[in-house]
Amino acid sequence: MLTIAVCDDESSQRDLICQMLRSDLERRPSLAAKIRTFSSGQELLSAVKETGEFDLYLLDIIMPELSGIALGVQLREMDCTGAIVYLTSSPEYAVDSYQTRAAYYLLKPVGAEQFGRAMDCALAVLRQQKAACIVVKAKSGLRRVPLDRILYVELSGRALRYELSGGECVESVTLRTSFQEAVVPLLADSRFFLCGSSFAVNLHYVSAVEKNHLLLDGGVRVPLSRGRTAAARRQWSAYWLGPPVEDPGV
Repeated sequence: MLTIAVCDDESSQRDLICQMLRSDLERRPSLAAKIRTFSSGQELLSAVKETGEFDLYLLDIIMPELSGIALGVQLREMDCTGAIVYLTSSPEYAVDSYQTRAAYYLLKPVGAEQFGRAMDCALAVLRQQKAACIVVKAKSGLRRVPLDRILYVELSGRALRYELSGGECVESVTLRTSFQEAVVPLLADSRFFLCGSSFAVNLHYVSAVEKNHLLLDGGVRVPLSRGRTAAARRQWSAYWLGPPVEDPGV
């Protein structure tokens, strides 16, 4: 069951979004969904705290008290990993939406075809999140860990320590190989970056690349080895914005 939150301070817009949403879901008969509507960001945050996160958030940006961007930031700080789709009448917030790792940005009025593309993108993000995982040989036995929950992994003694969203930690058994070799399965995914000889970070949770550290959501800083800052900045930028476009005139 897909859980969807629709948040817009205007009732007519909420009704319109729900109408488009139901029409889109009709062409996906295998997808069962539950929709909840909210008239403010605070109302949505209270629901998340009370009943848990949603799989998909359809958010207006220009709302009183708490904007859609600020709402998205708070959701991420609460470790909500659901896909975010913004619907707004102004294009000026498109860049700001990157800090919330939004799946799509729609300009009102939204047509059915545009809405369908946004839904396709958001659902693809959710499928990728649910499918991608690694199996960790922990001290308590084998543990299946979704990649989207891993904030970073560090070498702790002779074991791997996986820091997960929600404050959970998983520690592996003693390594029989080097750290770099042990994290190869992680580095095969473009979300992960090797910081040096003892840290690998999920770029999905990085909010800034500093001179000698990566700043993660929530304020945690992970050290970068000497000479890794430029590479970290390139890979982080490519992850969020795509690879740089070459000038055909060069």
